[in-house]
Amino acid sequence: MMSEKKKTYVIGVDFGSDSVRAIVTDTEDGHVLGSGVSFYPRWKQGLYQHPEQSIFRQHPLDYLESLESCVKEAVSMVSEEVRVQIVGIGVDTTGSTPAPVNQKGVPLALIEEFAECEDAMFHLWKDHSAVEEAEQINEIFVHGSEIDYSRYQGKYCAEWFWAKILHTIRKNPRIKEAAYTWIEHCDWMVGLLSGNTIPEEMYHSACAAGHKALWHSAWEGLPSVEVLEELDPYLLLVRERYQRSPQASVVKAGTLSKEWAKRLGLIEGIAVSGSSFDAHAGAVGAGIREKTMVCTMGTSAVDMIVVKADYLHGKDIRSYGGQAENSILPDFVGIETGQAAFGDIFAWFKKILMWPVKEVTALLEETQARELVEKLEESLLPALQREAEKLPEDVFPIALDWFNGRRYPDTDDFQKAMIANLTLGIEAPYLYRALVFGAVCGLKRIMSGFEDAGIEIERVVAVGGISKKSDYIMQMMADVLQKKISILDADQTCALGAAIYAAIAGGVYQDVEKASEQMAARSIKEFIPREEKSDRYLQHYREYLRLADLADDWKASEDDAIMRPVRNKS
Repeated sequence: MMSEKKKTYVIGVDFGSDSVRAIVTDTEDGHVLGSGVSFYPRWKQGLYQHPEQSIFRQHPLDYLESLESCVKEAVSMVSEEVRVQIVGIGVDTTGSTPAPVNQKGVPLALIEEFAECEDAMFHLWKDHSAVEEAEQINEIFVHGSEIDYSRYQGKYCAEWFWAKILHTIRKNPRIKEAAYTWIEHCDWMVGLLSGNTIPEEMYHSACAAGHKALWHSAWEGLPSVEVLEELDPYLLLVRERYQRSPQASVVKAGTLSKEWAKRLGLIEGIAVSGSSFDAHAGAVGAGIREKTMVCTMGTSAVDMIVVKADYLHGKDIRSYGGQAENSILPDFVGIETGQAAFGDIFAWFKKILMWPVKEVTALLEETQARELVEKLEESLLPALQREAEKLPEDVFPIALDWFNGRRYPDTDDFQKAMIANLTLGIEAPYLYRALVFGAVCGLKRIMSGFEDAGIEIERVVAVGGISKKSDYIMQMMADVLQKKISILDADQTCALGAAIYAAIAGGVYQDVEKASEQMAARSIKEFIPREEKSDRYLQHYREYLRLADLADDWKASEDDAIMRPVRNKS
C-alpha cells in the first residue's frame, strides 16, 4: 500500500504601498488557510510623505513591525499540524523602493543618528523628487555612451534606482558619507529573513535589477563605469558593491534565520525564496502566460506580458514598456508597463469631495463626526458609479490620467493631468466618469502601442482591489479596450504569487508552470465588450489622444520658454 503524499504549505508576503499582507496557502491547490494584514503605523499617520513635493518615504520599522504582525496573524489561523508543515516563505514589495544602508546592510534609518532623517529611509516607488536627475541620466545613458541604455527600458524614470540615489546624495551630503551602498526593499527582505544582508553577498531580484537598475546581459551587468562616473563617482561604489548577479524569484535564496523564525512563529530553516515586485508576483498569482496581459490595478497600474527573447527580435517597444531578463517568469523576458496613477486618481477625487464634509464635522461631537465621515467615505465612490452609469453621452468631459506624471508611453515625470470639455452643467458624476475613462484610455494607448509593434495580446486579466470592487470600471475597460476582461477568484494575487515562489524554492514544484497549474487563481467573472458602447467610446478615445497631444505641445512650449533666456544669454 502506497503512503499518502505529505501535505505541505507555504507563506506569501506582499508589501504594498500602505500595508503588508500575508497568506498561508496549501501547495496542492493554492487554497488560503490563513491571512493577515497590517497597515504601516507611521505611514498611516501621514509621516514622511509630502505629496506637494512628490516625496514619499517609508521607515524600515514600518516594514519590520507590520511583517511580524501580519505573518503572526495568518499563522494563528492555522492548526499546529499545518504550521509545522510550512516549507517556505516568499515576498514581494513595491519598487523601485531603495534605501541607503551601512556596511552590514542595515538601513540608515535604523541607526539612532538617522532615525528621523527621511533621506535615510526607503524611498517609495512613487517618490518623484528625482525628476531632474532622471533627465540627466537619460541624457548621459542615451547620448553620452556608446551603449544606448534606453534600448530595453525606454526613458529612465524618476521613480527608479539610480535617479533616487543621485538625487539624495546631491541633496544630503551626510547620507552620501554614511551610506555604504543602496539596497532595494525586495532584496533587503530576502536578506533579512535569511540572516544575510551583507551587500556583497546578498540576493538580488532579477525584476528589480533589470527594470530599475538597468542590469542586462547585453552589456554584461549594470551600466558601465564610464557613464556612472560621469553622473557621480559615488555611483561606482554602489556598482562595485552589487556583487552577485540577479536571480529569478523562484530560487531558494536562503533559509529562515533563527531570529525571524522566532519572531514569526515558524520553524527555523524553511526555504526563503527570491523576491520580486508586487505586480510581478501578482502576474504569477494570476497564472500569466504568453499572449496574456495581466493588469494590476491598485494605487497605480502595472501591466505585464511575458515573451521569449527571440520573439522580440526586430520589435522596438521602448516607448511603451520596459523589458528585463528572467523578470516575472524564469527564462522569459518580462515586459512591464503601466500608469503612474490609477486608483490614486479616484482617491484624490474622493478627497476633494470630502473636504467640505470634514470642515462641517468639526462642528459635531467627535464620535458622531467620525461615524459620518467613515460612512460617506465608504459610500461616496459607489454612489458616483451608480450615477455615472446613467449619464447621457452628449456631454462627455475628457480627462488625462497623468496625475503623477506619465509613466508610459514615453515616460515624462513632469507631465500633468488635464480635464477638458467642462461647462457649468457638469456635476460630480460627470467628472468621475471622465476620470475613469481617462484612466482606461491610458491603458488602451499602451496596449495599442504594443499591438502596433507586433506584440500579440489575446487575453486580459485584471487583478487588484479595483477589479473586484468596481464592475463599472471593469466594464468600461472591456468596452474601451474591446477585449474580454477576466476577473480572478483570489483577493491577494500578489501574496499568492509570492507563495508560488516559496513552493518552488521549498522543493514542492520544479517550475512555475507546474506550480501555477495547481496554485494560481482561477477566473470567476468576465466582462464582455458591448459593441454599442465600444463604437461611441472610440470617438471619445480620439478626443483623449487629441488632449494628450495638446498637453505635450503645451509642455514643449513651456520648456522652450524656460530655455529661451538661457539661449539668448549664450
